[in-house]
Amino acid sequence: MSSKRLKVSFQRREDSTTSHHCCVPQCTASAKFNSVLSFHTFPKEKELEKRWVAKIRRDNFIITNHTRVCSRHFQSTDLIEPPTPAGRRRLKHGAVPVLFQWNNFTLSAPRPGVWQRTVRPNTETSQNKAPPMDVDHDYCCTNVTEPAALALSLDHNEDLRAEVARIQKQVEEMSISNKFGLERFAASDDDIRFYTRFATHAHLMAFWRQIEPATHKMVRVTRARTASTNEVPHTANATSLEPIDEFFLFMTYLSLGLMQKDLAHRFNIHQSTVSRIITTWVNFLYIVLGAVGIWLSEETVKAHLPDVFQNYSDTQVVLDCTELRCQTPNSLLLQSEVFSSYKSHCTFKGLVGMAPHGAITFVSALYAGSISDKEILKQSGIVSLLKPTMAIMVDKGFLVEDCVPCKIYMPAFLSKRAQLSAPEVRETQSIARLRVHVERLIRRVKEHKIFSTVIPLSLTGSINQLYTVACLLVNYQNGPLVKAWASKC
Repeated sequence: MSSKRLKVSFQRREDSTTSHHCCVPQCTASAKFNSVLSFHTFPKEKELEKRWVAKIRRDNFIITNHTRVCSRHFQSTDLIEPPTPAGRRRLKHGAVPVLFQWNNFTLSAPRPGVWQRTVRPNTETSQNKAPPMDVDHDYCCTNVTEPAALALSLDHNEDLRAEVARIQKQVEEMSISNKFGLERFAASDDDIRFYTRFATHAHLMAFWRQIEPATHKMVRVTRARTASTNEVPHTANATSLEPIDEFFLFMTYLSLGLMQKDLAHRFNIHQSTVSRIITTWVNFLYIVLGAVGIWLSEETVKAHLPDVFQNYSDTQVVLDCTELRCQTPNSLLLQSEVFSSYKSHCTFKGLVGMAPHGAITFVSALYAGSISDKEILKQSGIVSLLKPTMAIMVDKGFLVEDCVPCKIYMPAFLSKRAQLSAPEVRETQSIARLRVHVERLIRRVKEHKIFSTVIPLSLTGSINQLYTVACLLVNYQNGPLVKAWASKC
């Protein structure tokens, strides 16, 4: 027994002027063989177009001017029939194809609501029950809650309130622990010391209370350009951080020398915002701390003079220079200016002055590393502060006898002699024991890790402010250099 395969052929329309095909998968409708269906273009609205593509299940589908969807895939309520047989069938605005072969060209019934899905007792059974007896009073029929049940319910409510309070506290603690800011480390003085170089959280907050009133008038660095040179820059808080967290960010940058991108990830802000915060705060602190007079009078210095300086009681300041390694510039001329023969590297050089009791009383600007100690003392401006009744204590490299109007305590030179005399040796040792304290003070400045690495040339515009602020902050961050001096400070 043989079977023949049935061959189906479609009759081509003679009146058809288009050759549109339906783009829906599994649909073979064509305008050449069907005069009942209409073929519709995709909508111009992007959101509606995305819904059409999702409904017809065509991923990465490229839509052209010839892409069509036949009317078979739309509900009849979405179609607008033409008023005349020669007219064109149109779609209502917002219509979406929903009828396809994979859903048998039908829509699933809507899911019943909660009321319809809820199982309730049979009302017919309850209607067959005898009606309640009419009574003229209800004081014996009322359902009274037992005291034990009421107490149990109250206890359960109290337990729930305690549980809610506990969960809220946990959420607050988690939000604080996940947020990188001062509040997170407020309970640990070790962390405060690590991130800010302040001895304790109390020291940090005491300093913050001194500068906080001035933060309301802080001039911020923003991306906005002023319309004219006379316009006052924007002073409102332009970041998502609180002012105290911005201060904590700046101290973290100064103390740890972190990259700006690292700080952006820690504080969950943009890298450019970190750059603007750092520039804003270094200029702000440079002005605020620079306005405080740190040079002390002779009477004040003598009132706080430690016992170890009794043989040098007229000492007003102990001076020493420090150098910060910087990136080597490309220009050979600049290289020769900033190259330090002492460090064998390109450096910035500054002069620091310390009162005998350990406080910084003078900070010069930074100069090129090739400058001599004598020249930096002359250009720094400290000579105008010295009086004939004062004395300075310096290292043997400061050959400044002809530059200062006061006495100089300096280690002795051999001057082509075989050895120093016994008094000179004792005086040199005595001066060295006292001068070591200014070196310890400079080490405190360099505990700010931003100065422990090679300073890039991109920081040249603000390195002088950063260095000055770091020096001035030492007076607020730490206690006395020697514990025995605490009563004198």
